[in-house]
Amino acid sequence: MPEVKSPATESPSAPSPLAPSPLAPSKKSNEDLNLIGTPFRRVDGRSKVTGQTKFADDIVFPRMVHMKLVRSTVPHAMIKKIDTQAASKLPGVLGFLTGADMPITFGILPVSHDEHALCPDKVRFVGDPVVAVAALTEEQAYEASLLVRVEYEPLETIASVEEAVNTPEPRIHEYGDEGNLHKKLSMEFGDTEKGFAEADEIFEDTLFFEGNTHLPMEQHATVALPEEIDRVTVYSSTQTPHYLHRSLAKVLDIPASRVRVIATPNGGGFGGKSDPFNHEICAAKMALTLGRPVKISLSREEVFYCHRGRHPVLMTMKTGVKKDGSITAQHLKTALDGGAYGSYGVASTYYTGALQTVTYNLPNYRFDSIRAFTNKPPCGPKRGHGTVQPRFGFEVHLDKIAHSLGLCPAEMRLNQLVPPNTVTANWLKIGSMGLGKCIEAVVEGSGWRERYGNLPPGRGLGLACGSYLSGAGLPIYWNHMPQSGVQLKLDRSGGVAAFCGETEIGQGSDSVVAAIVAEVLGIDLKDIRLCVADTDLTPVDLGSYSSRVTLMAGNAAIQAAERARDLVAKGAAEELGVPKGRLVFADSRVFDGEDPDKGMTFQDAVIAAESRFGTLGTTGSYTPPRSPGRYRGAGVGPSPAYSYSAAVVETVVDAETGIYRVEHVWMAHDVGKCLNPALVMGQIEGSVYMGLGEAIMEEQVFRRLPKRLSRALVHKHPSLLEYKSPTFEDMPAVTTYIIEDPDPNGPFGAKEVGQGPLLPMMPAVANSIFDAVGVRVDQVPIHPHMVLSALEAKARGKEARFGPKKFHDIDFGTPLRVPTPAEGGDGKAVNIDEAGVRKGIGTMTERKESLKEGE
Repeated sequence: MPEVKSPATESPSAPSPLAPSPLAPSKKSNEDLNLIGTPFRRVDGRSKVTGQTKFADDIVFPRMVHMKLVRSTVPHAMIKKIDTQAASKLPGVLGFLTGADMPITFGILPVSHDEHALCPDKVRFVGDPVVAVAALTEEQAYEASLLVRVEYEPLETIASVEEAVNTPEPRIHEYGDEGNLHKKLSMEFGDTEKGFAEADEIFEDTLFFEGNTHLPMEQHATVALPEEIDRVTVYSSTQTPHYLHRSLAKVLDIPASRVRVIATPNGGGFGGKSDPFNHEICAAKMALTLGRPVKISLSREEVFYCHRGRHPVLMTMKTGVKKDGSITAQHLKTALDGGAYGSYGVASTYYTGALQTVTYNLPNYRFDSIRAFTNKPPCGPKRGHGTVQPRFGFEVHLDKIAHSLGLCPAEMRLNQLVPPNTVTANWLKIGSMGLGKCIEAVVEGSGWRERYGNLPPGRGLGLACGSYLSGAGLPIYWNHMPQSGVQLKLDRSGGVAAFCGETEIGQGSDSVVAAIVAEVLGIDLKDIRLCVADTDLTPVDLGSYSSRVTLMAGNAAIQAAERARDLVAKGAAEELGVPKGRLVFADSRVFDGEDPDKGMTFQDAVIAAESRFGTLGTTGSYTPPRSPGRYRGAGVGPSPAYSYSAAVVETVVDAETGIYRVEHVWMAHDVGKCLNPALVMGQIEGSVYMGLGEAIMEEQVFRRLPKRLSRALVHKHPSLLEYKSPTFEDMPAVTTYIIEDPDPNGPFGAKEVGQGPLLPMMPAVANSIFDAVGVRVDQVPIHPHMVLSALEAKARGKEARFGPKKFHDIDFGTPLRVPTPAEGGDGKAVNIDEAGVRKGIGTMTERKESLKEGE
């Protein structure tokens, strides 16, 4: 069982970054909080454990029909003919859709609107949807889908990044930076050549991170309900109802006001339900076409085809260091296998380099990257979007550097931490920074200083760190509007209805919003009624991704609740004859802080206010602070606050077989302010579990069939029988440390916890294997045969390592140059044209254009 350590509050909570209410109670310290900081029960807990929660697949309407998608059986081909005649003769079949019915493209990023709801002329991976079939029952729709005949003309298949680099034609897409390269970028912050010249030693490593998928318990499902002419409501298992709403309006070519999206509770998301998907749009179109409700529930195999999971990333790191371990420069190159479509790919490409600077001092930094199109299911955002792969590389790389320099890996990290309240070389603004406290916690808890390097052969410890966003600084579509909003309705019943567009995907966001409102108003959590993720009824929230909900919706909730409290206090003050500034809201009462017996119930206070001011309602909203970066690409990486994590892993390795087992994990996470210890620990331990799976076994890989079958790239194991993930038997003991270092940008000082603790797991496992048997495995997942291969190489006197040997041969060209804050830069880029003339890049006009492009 996981061992729980009590939260360690390191400093008092900062006040809300929003304009405070004039009421004295708005300036609560952590000691004054009643609900926040306690392990209160989730507001959706009872309904979920009793089966009352309705997921998308639980929804049923009268006259509802079922839909299935006919998917491509070849990886890259032109569609020559579609024959539905045989299928149309089956009992119960009601209709078909093809690409011709929905010619408008869509996509999550404005620069990558490269998908069709159904492929009109070309398929790009095995599983690409071609035809939609509707029938009275799911079985009839499935049988009909098997009888649809599609004739293909095969095209050459691109199976890897290397093939994409070397095969510019035929192009998988007609857009992109170059041939089959979706994105190609090069950026330099400071002067890396000067930094390398100042180094005492230079280290270089090439590492690989295999792709993997989300594996939520709930598969994707959607129900579309036609309500009136050209009006449709879509119930879907989505993390981003707002962006799905945009895509539906665009592809269906109807006004956005006639589209309603209700995000049902998700049985897990992890990023896999962040894109708008083909089946969601097809269901809406079929419902409008037939005039009947339409449901589609994907099979587990289809979820593997939807994918949008972790990008496979090959990376190389060159780092210059002083003898004390301080870094003088780093040059990182990454190559992403993006699959067949854009998805979040442009952002993913930038993310593989953006957060390298937020943990350790990195004064000079160059980042080169490409994302390639290949004929595989498209990759996208998975927990820790784009940052997990380079963090694995960086932390293993640092471990090697520490050993080479004769330094303790923990002490070397502690000595190089980025200071709080600073700006990094790539212009990311750091607020609170609790990584040092995280490292100290796991070092002490694991007995690192006594045990590291001193355990018996075959047993070792590994340490690694990580950081993640508390919400992205910019919306996907650039605008000046809030990124999250909350509306409150108060009435004479004494209850409060909270309307918010946030999406509950299992992470506890409903509970966070409700608890914040209850805390500010001083009422019971049971008196909060939530209405969430409904584009007709709730204010816009951009979705559950990038760990943004607690910070952004939380701040919006504080503002709305403080405004509501101010209204209620005015009425109560008149009723009680007490100055408004002396009123306290607590225990479902409003009373005089100097004479607690003089007061009234919260319900009576609301009645007093409603009788004086009429119907009571307030709103709150949140827009992140602006990033200091003004260069193209600066929109990826900024966050209102960064969380930090550190882990120590203890592993036992059998040197004869290479089989290993993780025995214990010590994980510390800087959460800013812990709003609910039970939820926080659930998120931390969930990250440990997912990280363990990625480290030891999870991989989404493909095999090629013979050439006569168009060299088809077929998913090697699209089922839970074959795609391996950890069971209870694989889960080690976990000791969790909640580190509190409040950030002034977070609600009550809170930062994210949903993704950050995942990042240290994979490198910590790799580093622990080295301590156990003295070999390096520079890729994940780390299979036993890799450990054994490295051990055999060591025995032969060769390099005791398993992993990639070299990076792709790519000319990244002249990098975009951005002077660092230390150089006196202003956040704008400079470039050198062919004539050698320095040109400014980053004016507001150019920044707007780049942001419109999603960069």
